[in-house]
Amino acid sequence: MAMRDTISNKLQEAFTPESLQVVDESHLHEGHAGHRPGGETHFRLHIVSAAFKGKSRVERHRMINSALAAELAGSVHALAIQAKAPGEG
Repeated sequence: MAMRDTISNKLQEAFTPESLQVVDESHLHEGHAGHRPGGETHFRLHIVSAAFKGKSRVERHRMINSALAAELAGSVHALAIQAKAPGEG
């Protein structure tokens, strides 16, 4: 399974998001630290979930990092996160 799909599946299971977009941006980081041939190292995600209501940006990032701990300890080098609660702009 592609890492993008693994990330999507784990976030779906953990947060039941209203919307989720996971983008592999590895190709933008060729020659940079953490890049490997074949990509799947640098990701950007946009997620909207009720689980983030009342949480600070740091708390939201910690929640996501916890859900993806195995991936972040392994092949994922970078994860850019935009996490919002429903109704946030």
